[in-house]
Amino acid sequence: MPSRTSQAPRVAVLADSDTRWKWGALTARRIAAGKDPEVSAGPAGFLLRGRATPTARQLAEVGVAADTVREVTAAEFLRAIRDEGYDVVVLALVGGAVQAVLHGIAALRLPRRPVLVTGYVGVVYEKLADGLLLRHGADVVLANSRHDAERFRAVYEGVGADPSTVTEAALPFLGGAPYERRDGRDTVVFAVQPSVPDSRSDREYLLGRLAGHARLHPSREVLLKLRSLPGEHTTHLEEVPYQRLAERLPGGLPPNLSLVYGHMGEVLDRTDLLVTVSSTAALEALHRRIPTAILTDLGVREALGNHHFLGSGLLTSWDRLDRDHRPVPDEEWLARQGVAADGRYGTAFDEARERVAALLRQPELPPVTPYYTATTAPGYLPGILARHRLAPDGSPLPGTAPAAGPTGVRRLVRDAVRGAARGAYRHGVQRVAPVIRRMGEL
Repeated sequence: MPSRTSQAPRVAVLADSDTRWKWGALTARRIAAGKDPEVSAGPAGFLLRGRATPTARQLAEVGVAADTVREVTAAEFLRAIRDEGYDVVVLALVGGAVQAVLHGIAALRLPRRPVLVTGYVGVVYEKLADGLLLRHGADVVLANSRHDAERFRAVYEGVGADPSTVTEAALPFLGGAPYERRDGRDTVVFAVQPSVPDSRSDREYLLGRLAGHARLHPSREVLLKLRSLPGEHTTHLEEVPYQRLAERLPGGLPPNLSLVYGHMGEVLDRTDLLVTVSSTAALEALHRRIPTAILTDLGVREALGNHHFLGSGLLTSWDRLDRDHRPVPDEEWLARQGVAADGRYGTAFDEARERVAALLRQPELPPVTPYYTATTAPGYLPGILARHRLAPDGSPLPGTAPAAGPTGVRRLVRDAVRGAARGAYRHGVQRVAPVIRRMGEL
């Protein structure tokens, strides 16, 4: 098959959560379709069926449209790759799913396979080696900053894997107008995270301190920025939603404290101080020069992810924020993180865009060669593939890829049954499983 140089490439994005869809779709626009993501055509969208498959509300809130969006299994996605002729595929997935799809595409033995791109949706503060090695085999492994690019290459070099696929870029959703202080506006936003912290007591503490801050400053607007409705899943599991805790807050919420949803960029448009434990929202705020605080109240710990901000100048506590302290970011740290850094964001994706274009021009692409194989990880890889109903050689297991998709009434029935099943699963994970775990601790 000849190289694709005369027309825009056909791009597909496979994502497994709302945040990863946002990252994948915007990345696809920036590196494959053109420099201006606002005018570039949307990719074909695929959502990997699982516990975090986004709802229609979550997709609408993300605000990134696609030409089409289909919910698929791994086998169904591989069938689409085989039959629909995409030139670039962006894998916006957890590491194990990336590895499964890489092996699945290798097993297709296509006359010409698509260019494969993957990366991370935000701050990489845990499972660095595991996540990176599960992504090895893609043509482009995107790093969101110079700091990450150096770490990623070191991991690959450390196991003797090819580090040349690591490509420095940036988070694709940074943007928005630079911060300007407005007379009469004083808004503090606490950006929550689904799983950080994960204990009820820690989350009750943070909510209590936020409410206390609002009471100390009654003329200040205080917002609790939520990620999802109770029962919806995001990239990470939220077992104790803040909405439920707010309903039981002693004394209730002060009148100047509100719970808000919506696109983070729109919330940041009216933010004068962004407070979080370690959310990627901090990077969005810093990129716009919005005052930002990273909380140390629960410690500076790897489990919280706030250790990523060591050296940033942003670490502080509610006690200091209550006294109107505003952290000042370290400029060198910002530059290494690729946010608000020396005006380079406009060209941050040039290297990735050029790499993808060069691969598309090649008459043939090399075989997909992940680091994990039946030889290097015989006790690990088969389980990863099996979770996605793929055989040890990457081919779909029998019965996992139907000859044709359901239509009409059959599709409506199928979607209704799957929606009910997913709701039951989420209820079990969020309500039943925590109770069982607590009983086991007695």
